[in-house]
Amino acid sequence: MKASAVGSIIIFLSVPVLGVEPASSEKPGKPGKPGLLPPKAKLVLDEDWSSGKIDPKRWYALRKKWGQDNFGVVPENVALVRDVVGGKRQRVLRCEAHGDQYAGPITGQWKRKKRVGGVLVSRQHFASGRFEVMMKIGSAANPRPKGIVPAIWTYGYRAVSVPAKLSDNFSRGEPLYHPYLQKWGKGQAFYWSELDFPEYGKGGKFDRPMYNTFLNSKHLPLTFDVHGAADGRYHTYTTEWRTGLVPIKGVKDSQVAKAKGFYWIQDKAVDFGLYFGNPLKRLGRDRYAVCSGLTARHWIDNRFIGENTVFVPSMSGQLNLGVWLPKWAGPAPWKTAAVYFARIRVWQYDDPGDVLGILTEDITDNFGKDGQPLRR
Repeated sequence: MKASAVGSIIIFLSVPVLGVEPASSEKPGKPGKPGLLPPKAKLVLDEDWSSGKIDPKRWYALRKKWGQDNFGVVPENVALVRDVVGGKRQRVLRCEAHGDQYAGPITGQWKRKKRVGGVLVSRQHFASGRFEVMMKIGSAANPRPKGIVPAIWTYGYRAVSVPAKLSDNFSRGEPLYHPYLQKWGKGQAFYWSELDFPEYGKGGKFDRPMYNTFLNSKHLPLTFDVHGAADGRYHTYTTEWRTGLVPIKGVKDSQVAKAKGFYWIQDKAVDFGLYFGNPLKRLGRDRYAVCSGLTARHWIDNRFIGENTVFVPSMSGQLNLGVWLPKWAGPAPWKTAAVYFARIRVWQYDDPGDVLGILTEDITDNFGKDGQPLRR
């Protein structure tokens, strides 16, 4: 999730450009219904909210603002309520949104009442696997509240810094620093892993939500027809994320440094378009493979929706559920709306291209209960 969803994109195909098959032994399932889970798949999250509380060991709610012309998301807009799912009344997660006409007690950044949403984040970081989320947008009376962005996404990040005077080159003292990943200023490199599956509501529209991929400094937004899934009813959103090892030719031992269990390019002579800042695994003397994201395939109610094959991340991310109200979603001419989440399950595949243990931080709040920005 980011401040601006779509921009001018120059596409550099990752795996197809390399012209090799992934080194992993398993290939993703064919489009159609989701296939059988791989034998190595492990169920690592199964949440149905039946305990009656949001477990703080599993989840945390954000107090954070990003994007333009909105006032963030707050924990006060995240709660468990009862709803009817599949004919049965049960507890579900409700993430509330406050529109342009809201005048209630809950406030966001700068103590503003309007355009404030709610987002819940998993404590755990996930990589390759299957994600299954039951989500309902709005209500039967208002299934498409214009101005909101309901979304399911994974997100992970890490900032790596060196002194500004050293910013244009690699740093043996900080092997994770990459001069091509500078984002917030000189010497400030930023690793970014994100999959959106999906992100509804751009321009107040819900028929073709965005299924975006973010791989460090690269980003590709796609939209897919979801066949009217924004209808005020629960639907099961399934995404299968696969990674693999893609051999990279010509990289020598002298051009990399080992850190945190991976190998990191340290030479500008290596074409950035062959690895995009991803770490490598060593296959032998002067032989390496890139830890690469391969595909993210998407279904709704077992109906194949589409797939991402470009700029798919391999680094892990936390699962985010919720709703926010950025400028690009358009006006929100109502008081309150909500997005609901019933059962959530995540299986991890432990694909060979997974990069775990690098992006490990929780997403940080950036304003306090008083609405004032936090100083760090």
